[in-house]
Amino acid sequence: MSPQARSTSVSDAPSAPKPPAGALDRFFRISERGSTLPREIRGGVATFFTMAYILVLNPIILANATDMNGAHLNSGQLVTATALTAGITTLLMGVIGNVPIALAAGLGVNSIVALQLAPRMTWPEAMGMVVLAGIAIMLLVASGLRERVMNAVPLGLRKAIAIGIGLFIALIGLVDSGFVSRIPDAAHTTVPLQLGGSGHLLGWPVLVFVLGLVLTLVLLVRKVPGAILISIVVSTAVALLIEQLAGLGGQAWGLTVPTWPGNPVAAPDFGLIGHVSLFGGFHHVGILTGVLFTFTVLMSCFFDAMGTILGVADEAHLLDAKGDLPGINKILMVDGIATVAGGAASCSANTCYVESTAGVGEGARTGFASIVTGALFLVALFLSPLATMVPAQAATPALVTVGFLILANSITEIDWSDYTIAIPAFLTIILMPFTYSITNGIGMGFIMFCILRLAVGRGRSVPVALYAVSAVFAFYYLMPALGLN
Repeated sequence: MSPQARSTSVSDAPSAPKPPAGALDRFFRISERGSTLPREIRGGVATFFTMAYILVLNPIILANATDMNGAHLNSGQLVTATALTAGITTLLMGVIGNVPIALAAGLGVNSIVALQLAPRMTWPEAMGMVVLAGIAIMLLVASGLRERVMNAVPLGLRKAIAIGIGLFIALIGLVDSGFVSRIPDAAHTTVPLQLGGSGHLLGWPVLVFVLGLVLTLVLLVRKVPGAILISIVVSTAVALLIEQLAGLGGQAWGLTVPTWPGNPVAAPDFGLIGHVSLFGGFHHVGILTGVLFTFTVLMSCFFDAMGTILGVADEAHLLDAKGDLPGINKILMVDGIATVAGGAASCSANTCYVESTAGVGEGARTGFASIVTGALFLVALFLSPLATMVPAQAATPALVTVGFLILANSITEIDWSDYTIAIPAFLTIILMPFTYSITNGIGMGFIMFCILRLAVGRGRSVPVALYAVSAVFAFYYLMPALGLN
């Protein structure tokens, strides 16, 4: 989940349709949608550069976490897996969906995998649950139930889930950068977090984070395309210079020390591909907890993709008179395939990116733009040394920025005057970062929504499916008290 500021560069409306110029034009309906081949190419390049930061961020989020055995994933292999799945799934979206929507590892979902699933099981087992969530999404699409299931959750709760994930992502960025740290229990204080490592901002790495965050926000305010990627590149250059002059080493920077890799081109390492255990995680956490973990991944992918697809399609003027997107089931099926592919490649679920609006702003209207974006991700397979030299302090400003963008895009769509939706939304939002768990935010929000609607005599307005899911969450929270966990 990673909203980016909309591009304002080129046309907001398609040109008048022209007769098809050839087989490529006819297949992608380029002229029919009022576009041209140069526009599609330009749009595909723009989309790639606004979302290429995921090649750095996804490995940092996943490689910084450990599974139940204390094992880390390899950063270089994660770059390969992230680029490969982004390339293939975006190509599929171009050919099958014929829309200018790119896909890559989803921010938010990778946090669920890294911080909730992996600590309770092995990495292959955690990725297996991502695959199961993707299979469930594909079955929902095939049966026509995906839109019905989405409609069972009120808009306010859907937006609250997105906001909660945004704040969770921002907190991860602040912690991983060293800007915020947990006060050790031995300090005998009731304050759980502090500024920096000692209550003060000290050290060059934290300065890199601060400069990167300021730069990102300045570029964002000035509506510079690719603001996040530009900031990562500049901050990494600053970090390289600092490390070259000061020689701080791994103790200061963390897992990734910013040093020039020598040759920036290397053969991709496919070592993580296919390391998946579909049902092994259930052995460690139990059936109910495993189902809820899978459901959490599904929910995050589910609502993020639906909102992004409709938002980008509206920006590209692809919706019909009723506000529907023709062929949406094919697009949703590709999204389900992307979730499965991300799990199978051990880089977390892939999902649709709202950064695709950057390409739309450059004139893209068809899947050919996605072909261009996908091809560029495949080229990036051979540039993993560049991605693996980026320290967390240079990349994490993007997480804080993405958290802001998610909140800004969703907060006004919650009806705060209706307390039966506002209170559950509030709990959903705050409990995700405060309990370091997306599952807790969703579960508590659903349960409270059902309780409050019943309390005011509006129980019939709650879909039966939401009652069922809330009951499962309630049982999950009661399991320890009942001696079942």
